[in-house]
Amino acid sequence: MVNLWTSANHALRYLAEADRIPHRTEGEAVLLEHVPKTVKRILDLGTGDGRLLALLKIERPNVQSVAIDFSPTMLEVVKTRFAGDSTVQVITHNMDEPLLELGLFDAVVSSFAIHHLIHERKLSLYTEIFHLLEPGGIFCNLEHVASPTPKLHEHFLQAIGRTLEQDDPSNKLLDVETQLRWLQDIGFTDVDCYWKWLELALLIGVKPE
Repeated sequence: MVNLWTSANHALRYLAEADRIPHRTEGEAVLLEHVPKTVKRILDLGTGDGRLLALLKIERPNVQSVAIDFSPTMLEVVKTRFAGDSTVQVITHNMDEPLLELGLFDAVVSSFAIHHLIHERKLSLYTEIFHLLEPGGIFCNLEHVASPTPKLHEHFLQAIGRTLEQDDPSNKLLDVETQLRWLQDIGFTDVDCYWKWLELALLIGVKPE
């Protein structure tokens, strides 16, 4: 049940390292390709410093957005990033708890956040996301997922410059296959892993029209 993300040092260390995560921009690029340019409302779950939302707004500058996080450090950074932008609403919320009533969205996105939740909460969150989407809406989760074997997990850590001793105890990693099955069972269509590099994966599902 460890979650270190209320710690300023933990959040700041992540921000310092975020741009150096190998292949991260490849996954982000695929996500950006699949969110339609015509979306009117986006929900960003675990927005962090607002990196993903800022990328989405480059080609969708007028999209109405809600950004959620619970880390005080991250919230301070994201509020600064979007200061003066009336299209972005930043909300403090811990995703361990059910999502707030926020209306419907054309797209729900998340980037390396949901893996901090226990598995039962991941499943209930995916169900809540389904009900928050407009018919035809898309859910894109760029996520840290579990390796099939301990050896492959250690290989991933080496690839990002970490050791087993430096592994984040906040991580509650789950395999891709289980999460895709959950999305299908909930009712999403076109469910697939649209991109993957070792433990980084982009999971997408669409709510039927």
